[in-house]
Amino acid sequence: MFVRRSRYTPQSLRNARHAARWLAFVPVASLLAACGNSASSINERAPRVGSAETLYNNGVDALRSDRYLLSVNQFDTLQRNYPYSPYTANAQLMEGYANYLLNKYPEAVQQLDRFLELHPTSGDAAYAFYLRALCYYEQVADVQRDQQGTVEAMDALEEVITRFPQSPYSRDAQLKIDLCRDHLAGKEMLVGRYYQQQNDFPAAAGRYQRVVQDFQTTNHVPEALERLVEVYLDMGLLEQARKTGAVLAYNYPSSKWYHDAYDHLRAHHLLKGVDAPDHKQGRNIFSRAWHSIF
Repeated sequence: MFVRRSRYTPQSLRNARHAARWLAFVPVASLLAACGNSASSINERAPRVGSAETLYNNGVDALRSDRYLLSVNQFDTLQRNYPYSPYTANAQLMEGYANYLLNKYPEAVQQLDRFLELHPTSGDAAYAFYLRALCYYEQVADVQRDQQGTVEAMDALEEVITRFPQSPYSRDAQLKIDLCRDHLAGKEMLVGRYYQQQNDFPAAAGRYQRVVQDFQTTNHVPEALERLVEVYLDMGLLEQARKTGAVLAYNYPSSKWYHDAYDHLRAHHLLKGVDAPDHKQGRNIFSRAWHSIF
């Protein structure tokens, strides 16, 4: 049996990553503007231990000029030599941001966790949680690979929303959660199509059912329903195939996936209760329709 290849691409995920880097910079910009003048020269190989203020300003100066590694070294030196300085809290946050820009996400998370542990009531806590979530989000892997990182990113993003629902980061966190859910649904579809190609129809059905039940807001649902029609027909579950086709007809009547499902059902004389394809708009009550039938 011929199985179409997925057209899923993570372009939306990459676009959101670019936007996130700009949003991550906004709070840091205020810290950059608040600092004093930096030292006139900086030894990049072995920075000297100056005062806390000098180290902080040197770190900010390096960050402004895109010398992120030097910035990390300056902020780290400040923390090790002046743990009780009024500059230390900002240095922790700035070092986390510099590591984020270096794509050193585990190091950034470690630094941000330290900041949050020591300053849980800080006015910058919302930003720290958001930047921490971005570090996980940047590590979301292609659907061909294990998706544990996607789950961790969703957990971190949900923490931002739970803790700071009115913060400017909450809306962006929700957008990224939706993209992560779409990513996880894409992974389920990839595995389901593989099982279908191998004629392991029960395993394929299980994957497609999970997309339908757990990822109803993603754009993978119409395909999952159409492929359920296919595997139910292959397993001889004709009534389940017809009911699934009815759900697809009711919610996605203008989808190309419904046109394909309709053809399959017509070939098996199972069109009772299934409308002919047209261009009506979906009725957006998918969950009720699915659970009422199954």
